[in-house]
Amino acid sequence: MRFATDTGGTFTDLVVEDDEGAIRLYKAATVPSDPVKGVLDALTLAAEDRGMDLPSMLAKGELFIHGTTHAINAIITGRTARTALLVTKGHRDMMIFREGGRLEPFNHAALFPKPFVPRSLTFEVEERLLAGGEVQTGLDEAHLLGVIGQLRAAKIEAVAVCLLWSTMNPAHELRVGELLAEHLPGVPVSLSHAVNPTLREFRRASSTAIDASLKPIMSRYMGGLTQRLLDAGFAGEVMVLTSSGGLMAGQDVAEHPVRIINSGPSMAPIAGRHYTNLDAPGSSVIVADTGGTTYDISLVRDGIVPMTRELWIGEPILGQLVGYPSVDVKSVGAGGGSIASVDAGGLLHVGPASAGSVPGPVCYSRGGTEPTVTDASVVLGYVDPDFFLGGKMKLDHAGAYAAIAEKIAKPLNISVELAAWHILQLATQNMVQAIVDITVAQGIDPARSVLIGGGGAAGLNSVFIARKLGCETLIIPETGAALSAAGALMSDIVSEYSASLFLSTASFDFGKARAALSNLRSQCDAFAARSGADAGSTDISVIAEARYENQVWDIDVPVPGGRLDTDADVAAFREAFDRAHETIFTIRDSGSQVEIVGLRATVRCKLREEANFRLASEEGTVDRPATRKTFFEDSGWTDAAIHYLEKLPVDQDNHGPAIIESNFTTIVVDPKATFRRTPSGSLIIHP
Repeated sequence: MRFATDTGGTFTDLVVEDDEGAIRLYKAATVPSDPVKGVLDALTLAAEDRGMDLPSMLAKGELFIHGTTHAINAIITGRTARTALLVTKGHRDMMIFREGGRLEPFNHAALFPKPFVPRSLTFEVEERLLAGGEVQTGLDEAHLLGVIGQLRAAKIEAVAVCLLWSTMNPAHELRVGELLAEHLPGVPVSLSHAVNPTLREFRRASSTAIDASLKPIMSRYMGGLTQRLLDAGFAGEVMVLTSSGGLMAGQDVAEHPVRIINSGPSMAPIAGRHYTNLDAPGSSVIVADTGGTTYDISLVRDGIVPMTRELWIGEPILGQLVGYPSVDVKSVGAGGGSIASVDAGGLLHVGPASAGSVPGPVCYSRGGTEPTVTDASVVLGYVDPDFFLGGKMKLDHAGAYAAIAEKIAKPLNISVELAAWHILQLATQNMVQAIVDITVAQGIDPARSVLIGGGGAAGLNSVFIARKLGCETLIIPETGAALSAAGALMSDIVSEYSASLFLSTASFDFGKARAALSNLRSQCDAFAARSGADAGSTDISVIAEARYENQVWDIDVPVPGGRLDTDADVAAFREAFDRAHETIFTIRDSGSQVEIVGLRATVRCKLREEANFRLASEEGTVDRPATRKTFFEDSGWTDAAIHYLEKLPVDQDNHGPAIIESNFTTIVVDPKATFRRTPSGSLIIHP
């Protein structure tokens, strides 16, 4: 038995796969003050569903996979460790100057964004390496010991070390790490050449500082999670979702916490790729995961999930740049819990503020007073107050109606139904704009893509989103209500290794390329032997960070066959780069040389071959009314047919208006759309 959880801002999703391969979904309210309690509550629901107590069910488990926002929440709320940064002498201001980006470039009075590590906790180290790794100034250990004394006096809880050109020669950083371990025992240390070996100094420093600052809190969190699972009866292996779309052993998280910052959202495209391959193979895919708090958008292009090194915590430029490769996910504050309000000028706003799980939407009857997208959906008749979460949670229709009437309809001088409709449509427009932003940046036309709707709130407006984008096909997977958690069960054990170097097609250095690739493969093989010993198969792929000469930024391009041994290999890579550049930017520059500034090798250890990932069949019948009154702006109150998703006949064409319900989601199909259920269990809608 395998368990996968994804802790969201409103609900904690659990997917359980039994020994026969059947899948069951569960949802429990997230407990912000104690996220592990939400996990245990969801596991308790699963045990009760099986007529077992929690210890008996957990004793059957062999693998527990956990997706968490604990790391990113710690950064947002400022609960990270008191961290110091050690840098090469003369580079104390790198975290302040960053890369020069400013929101107001011509306003010289504008302050620099607040650095992740303040200048007062940034210390200089007497040493200097040259760009080739040669030592210009040796490490002054006596001076360093004085700095360590200052760290001790400042009661530092974690230390990040980022020395100039350490990616070319890590000797100085390694020695600094040794002295810190000797003189500050118990204080975690992160070395930049090991955390993020990239040529760009600020990004390397930022990711290293974030990594160090998270080590104490994530060590406590993972220790607590593992112990509480053990106390509850689980004796199997605990793994954590990583930002790169793979799995990491739970005991390794404390050593590499920067790798799990985007933990949960990175799994949605993994699941989206699986379901698209079943029902719309070969398509460009937009994966939209709608939760209670956020709307997470990711892509699948040519079967590959795009990665980014532009992951910001908070607003770009003003926030903190992680700098570590992550699945490219764009998140906006729009979800089922997004709060609607009318400003003094009479304009309607929806989000980014969210009611979360506590107090939640007004209809939850937990003390919430502000109308939300979920409240609007209840008022419009889309969500049955008596069948929320399969009837396990009753919603307050009267409370939702009164809140929208008082705070939205009255100020706008419109009917309550129309106010609720506009709340949902404004949330829809916010989501559409977020999708346009990420697809255009990746060179993808959303109108020629398949939209995957995931998350418990996805069904409320995914048809409207698809129509505005011009998408001809919308897929709602049967496990879509817990898409990220389902993706976790489809994931592999993954690790990534990087090498900084400079190569040019003008005069390609085959020796340097072979040495770098050989070293990367050795690291991948060592990881596979250690963490993937029980894997069914292992795969190593290589990505080059490349650009045309004189360009500042690079793009990721797969290296064909993972080889750069011959002129033919370089020619094949050159063609792959030109094609990728043309796809993203619509042009190729065949007259310019191509430069490689870094190589990344990814090792994937498959835990098993591809499974069906089908929901367990439900026995008996579900007592649901044949129709329900629902509101659409064009037709007003209309009778919509009610269907239960798991009982919907396969390959039968149906027309809206309709409401397709399950125990964990509600899918709204307006009068203009058609839909059918596929043999894979997914719902395909043509807007």
